[in-house]
Amino acid sequence: MNFVIENWYLIVLALVSGALLAWPMLSGGAAGGLSAVQAVQLINREKAMVVDVSEAQEFAAGHVSGSRNVPLSQFKERLPQVVKNKAVPLVLVCARGMRARRAAALARQLGYEKAQVLSGGLHAWREANMPVEKA
Repeated sequence: MNFVIENWYLIVLALVSGALLAWPMLSGGAAGGLSAVQAVQLINREKAMVVDVSEAQEFAAGHVSGSRNVPLSQFKERLPQVVKNKAVPLVLVCARGMRARRAAALARQLGYEKAQVLSGGLHAWREANMPVEKA
């Protein structure tokens, strides 16, 4: 009991760090996107459009087959030109998924309520042995 009393700050530090590590899972951040299989099902069943938010050089190096490139830096301006129907489901992709999460928030602000992120991005797509094109 003396250890707990004398080292209370270590226990608090351990609890806080554990909570910070668990937060993404509890808030749904890690599970908030689509797996590669779920994305394919959405594409096939609901005619979802795949939008790659990577920059042009990254897109040319490799992208999901049939995807359209709308770089995050130009996303607000170009998305309405590329995807005119806001009711169409969108699957947003980047290299690892972080930029796609930001793009999903922007897409929802623009009225694309069915915008979703491919969890793990192009890396996860390749890991699942899904087709990749190069420009």
